[in-house]
Amino acid sequence: MSDITQKKMERIAQMWNASGKGLITHMALEIEEVSTEGVRVRMPFNPDFCVDAEQTLLHGGILTALLDSVFGLANFVAIEGVSTMATLDLRVDYLRPARSRADVIVQAHCFRQTRHIAFNSGSVWFEGHDNAEIARGTASFALTRGETSLFDAMTKGKTS
Repeated sequence: MSDITQKKMERIAQMWNASGKGLITHMALEIEEVSTEGVRVRMPFNPDFCVDAEQTLLHGGILTALLDSVFGLANFVAIEGVSTMATLDLRVDYLRPARSRADVIVQAHCFRQTRHIAFNSGSVWFEGHDNAEIARGTASFALTRGETSLFDAMTKGKTS
């Protein structure tokens, strides 16, 4: 993993929160921890994401989108010099029904990288139920390296 300063990690977290679009903005994600070893993100409970009348069962697609986004953040923090990244493969194992009105917590990290590929793994659980994962995911991302990194482009106010 690369050596990254706390100030840069905080800047990455701010940019990640500010650049969200679509469904991700409705998730109201909160970054709780960020380091080159991994990230921890909270998604506050939102009844709009539930599929049952009691509004307690989260739709699996929400968990998939959440993992994909948090994997991207983990890559952004762990890998220097990346211009773009795209999800190549995303696998989610649903371990139990996602039934609760508690906030959702995701822990993810980039466990291996090559010049062109990053590999991630992560877990999802409800706040207060740390020992009861509701889903576990793995992913691989295509990385493009160029003259301007994604971090530098976003810092200068332009995205690629």
